[in-house]
Amino acid sequence: MEQNVSIELQTTIEDNGTKEITTIKEYGKLYKREHMHLVMYEEKIEDQEKIKNMISIQPDKVSIRRSGAVKMNQIFREGERSENIFHHPYGRIHMDTYTTSIDYQPFDETKNGKLVMNYTVKLNGQQSQKHFLVLKITN
Repeated sequence: MEQNVSIELQTTIEDNGTKEITTIKEYGKLYKREHMHLVMYEEKIEDQEKIKNMISIQPDKVSIRRSGAVKMNQIFREGERSENIFHHPYGRIHMDTYTTSIDYQPFDETKNGKLVMNYTVKLNGQQSQKHFLVLKITN
């Protein structure tokens, strides 16, 4: 099943007492399969090529794949550590991620969807930062 949806992705990063909040609002598509929801949308950033985003939500994991101006493939499993390389126009960054919690309320005809994740990230072996991600899926 395929459905046009509105996406709001808010990411909060806490680092040494400071907070950086980023919000992205786009239109995209939601694909529903038996044990997976797939959200796809494109980000438009000034003076750069588009970034294609694919968020796969399954009972035991969430994966975020980005391609275009930046590239990454990050897998989140509650209570587990994962690693990946984030490629962007200015170089590569090694990401070491530990996922604390994942909560998903599926989108359907009667209610909006919401994915909430808490995790920490070490970039290139530096001190870890707390990340809080909220993805809202609406009509």
